[in-house]
Amino acid sequence: MLMLAVRRLVSAVPLLLAISLLVFLLLDLMPGDAAATLAGENASAEQIAELRGRLGLDQPVLLRYWDWLTSAVHGDLGQSLFSSQSVTDTVLERLPVTASLGLAALLLVVVIGLPLGIFAARRPGSAVDRLLSAFASLAMALPPFVVGLVLVLLFAVNLGALPATGYVPLSEGGLGGWLRNLVLPAIAVAAIPVAELARQTRGALVDAQSKDYIRTVRAKGVHERSVLLKHALKNAGVPIATVLGLQVNRLLAGSVTVEFVFAMPGFGALAVNAVIQRDLPMILGVVLTSALIVVVVNILTDLSYGFFNPRLRA
Repeated sequence: MLMLAVRRLVSAVPLLLAISLLVFLLLDLMPGDAAATLAGENASAEQIAELRGRLGLDQPVLLRYWDWLTSAVHGDLGQSLFSSQSVTDTVLERLPVTASLGLAALLLVVVIGLPLGIFAARRPGSAVDRLLSAFASLAMALPPFVVGLVLVLLFAVNLGALPATGYVPLSEGGLGGWLRNLVLPAIAVAAIPVAELARQTRGALVDAQSKDYIRTVRAKGVHERSVLLKHALKNAGVPIATVLGLQVNRLLAGSVTVEFVFAMPGFGALAVNAVIQRDLPMILGVVLTSALIVVVVNILTDLSYGFFNPRLRA
């Protein structure tokens, strides 16, 4: 298992390099000029040219990429073009907000999606199974920001039960204040992953229950609940773990719009503002950090396969 993790980490290095280069080149091809945006509407051509030179934007793109890469290897992702703050410090400052939202949403995904899938798999084709399938299809059709707006209108505006915007750190608001500000955005982010995990869990369990070893277990007189939870669920663990790992990546993507809707000062809102301002170093820092998170999640997902299938531990 350790060697598998090491191999995956080593193979992730060229992937991260390729992603950073591709994003750097695409940002260079974007319409507009960061120097012109930073200088303002009334700036002259000479002022814009001077600013471009001061920021190094007049250098060849590959030379700029090499300068950025050599600094990034040492943990320095550059400075924001607009705030002059360190990109590394800004990303590390915003990540705890998104991490809190992601953990709360992931808890909802596991606590709700997994039991729903197991419950539907107990009686495939029943009215309950069809109802849960319809619910999952409806949930997957609604974008996270739409779910977020509906939740704000219902629970914050009409009922006044929960705050509509903002974020309170655990150290300041305690557990209660921290959770109150996370409930609505976590539900909005988790809606699609809950539906996806429920559907995939149901499908994996229905497939597992049709195998010969399940028939053998049933023939031995084992209780049906034990057959489903102890034998079928573990053997269906690989596809379920795969889907759960993919949903973690979806949670990261969903936080971009949801944090913007709920005015949360997180990683997703930082990404939106960086794109709007055409803040190239900040965009690169956000993309590289996101890619690193996805790689780590994928490695952990691969390592979890060994628990469900010992043949995959090599």
